Amino acid sequence: MKSCGLIVEYNPFHFGHLYHLQQSKEASGADCMIAVMSGNFLQRGEPAIIDKWHRTEIALSQGVDVVLELPYVFAVQNSDLFAKGSVLTLSEIGVDTICFGSEQGDISPFLKAYEHVNAHETSYKESLHQYLDQGFSFPEASRHAYEAIGLSNHAIDLSQPNNILGYSYTKTILDHDLSITPMTIKRTQSGYHDETITHQIASATSIRKSILEGKEMTKEAEGSLPGSSIEKLMEYKQKATGWHDWERYFPLLQYKLTTLSPEEIRSFHGVEEGLEHRLLHTIKEATNFSEWMTLLKTKRYTWTRLQRTITHILTHTKKQEIEPILQLNQLPYVRLLGMSETGRSYIRQQKKKMGVPILPNVQSGNHEFVTIEERSVDAYLSCLPAEQKKRLRKRELGPPVMPHM
Repeated sequence: MKSCGLIVEYNPFHFGHLYHLQQSKEASGADCMIAVMSGNFLQRGEPAIIDKWHRTEIALSQGVDVVLELPYVFAVQNSDLFAKGSVLTLSEIGVDTICFGSEQGDISPFLKAYEHVNAHETSYKESLHQYLDQGFSFPEASRHAYEAIGLSNHAIDLSQPNNILGYSYTKTILDHDLSITPMTIKRTQSGYHDETITHQIASATSIRKSILEGKEMTKEAEGSLPGSSIEKLMEYKQKATGWHDWERYFPLLQYKLTTLSPEEIRSFHGVEEGLEHRLLHTIKEATNFSEWMTLLKTKRYTWTRLQRTITHILTHTKKQEIEPILQLNQLPYVRLLGMSETGRSYIRQQKKKMGVPILPNVQSGNHEFVTIEERSVDAYLSCLPAEQKKRLRKRELGPPVMPHM
């Protein structure tokens, strides 16, 4: 059975995701579509608008055959670590191809860029450190370092968010010499960071902004979402008395930070270069999350980097526990969130070949990953009503999602 891997967040699943899924299936000729999906917290350091179980149900209803969970330790990281966790997860389950969306739309420039950077690795690293020392954020420093070694935007524009992720996926496949073919399809209509809905295929950013700001499902958002996404979003909102965004967690963050010492804050993953003092000073001044971020943000500390750090503070993720895990080149397990009948057949076929176990729930694992995962679940559920909190905690111990056939 031929398989194609997708690296996704589905926050929420929209028509652009459906286009990516359908085009990837056609381009790869796959019989089984496998998505590795971030759980409750996402790569840009945000809580998912609805929980992973509802997002899994939507994905399966739209044609994904297997949904795997990207471990928290890799989900809330820079593009290279996010890519590493995602690609290694898909490699464990034996995918033949990985197909990602990009602004480029052609895989050749990604492969050429990899060869070029490898050939100039020392110069690239020296330039990168120079720009970081000058106070540039990592994405900006990387862009300047690529330019310094002659990787021009005419070959591939590595300032574009999906190209950056796509390059990281390609790099991970080649660095680890994996028997996976990288493929890409061109993103259509909206840009990754677009904040307004102008077409049926809109960015997830614009859809979230539309419904979170008004706290209601807007007509514009409805026009960008499949029916199952609308249904699950509304179902979740009713149970949880709202969708997840950072504002719901701000009181907890404010309490937590003001009761910790600078030394304790410094121990959290992502807190570097005296950031603990800035976090403490600004949290006392701010009255909401958005205001806090405006006070925190600097040239060096991008909004995204700060949000990732804040996520690690919320989930109580310490440097000493996560940094050794990030060095691993094989994951200890694969977590299964859901599967179709086709997915079940594929997993039955692959299980015999796999070098790591497939976990149907967190209770069946015994690893540092699982400990951190359980804490991230508790943090995500902390803003919910008691009944919904209880329901979702119980769900963590249950079987994968399997639609009725």
